[in-house]
Amino acid sequence: MKDKETIAVWFSCGAASAVALQKTIEKYGDTHNVRAINNFVLEEDKDNRRFLKDVENWLGITIEVCQNPKYPNGSAVKVWEDRSFMSSPYGAPCTLELKKEARKYWEQNNKADHHVLGFTYEEKHRHDRFVISERKLLPVLIEDKITKADCYRIINEAGIKLPSVYKMGYPNANCIGCVKATSPTYWNHVRKLHPEIFKKRAEQSEKLGALLVKVKGKRILLKDLDPNVQGRPLKNMDFECGIFCEELK
Repeated sequence: MKDKETIAVWFSCGAASAVALQKTIEKYGDTHNVRAINNFVLEEDKDNRRFLKDVENWLGITIEVCQNPKYPNGSAVKVWEDRSFMSSPYGAPCTLELKKEARKYWEQNNKADHHVLGFTYEEKHRHDRFVISERKLLPVLIEDKITKADCYRIINEAGIKLPSVYKMGYPNANCIGCVKATSPTYWNHVRKLHPEIFKKRAEQSEKLGALLVKVKGKRILLKDLDPNVQGRPLKNMDFECGIFCEELK
């Protein structure tokens, strides 16, 4: 790497991306231009913005907001409405419009020589698949063998409260009611904690014919999900919405 090159760290308001930013600054801050960029998504929990501000204060850096100009309010619901499509095993339009297209727009107006994502040590397989399909990354967390649990510990030791969604039992800081999730465990968790969001997702998915949940290998409408059905434990699920989200679980 050449000195004074620009490193773009894509901050998702999650613990791993926060620690990835911290490690990037620690390793390269004196010799490179480190920029942190976030894609605002309206449907994320509002406490994510508090976490973003706390990370800014912790690291002494301004986290830039990057959005697709077609969706200035960053609404995934609006994307689904416009596209008449919510999700499939091959992708979700909200990821395309609010993450990938926003990133492309940012890159049209800014130059980045290297990119950092919050892939943790146990996610090396996801990192490797991404490098094959998208581009090379600086694996700052993988290099230091930093796990998701390590990220939670580092954030706590910095005196920063994790985003509220973690304490609610969600596996990451994605939107609540993430359409990439197919587990009945997840959707019944949303129904229990955020019934108004579940209702909105159920109504929109029925209108668009989107079979968002999978029960015994068969996709069904959310409205038809039995409130008592459970799948894998929520803590073991691994669906993540990121700037370069390349797969859906």
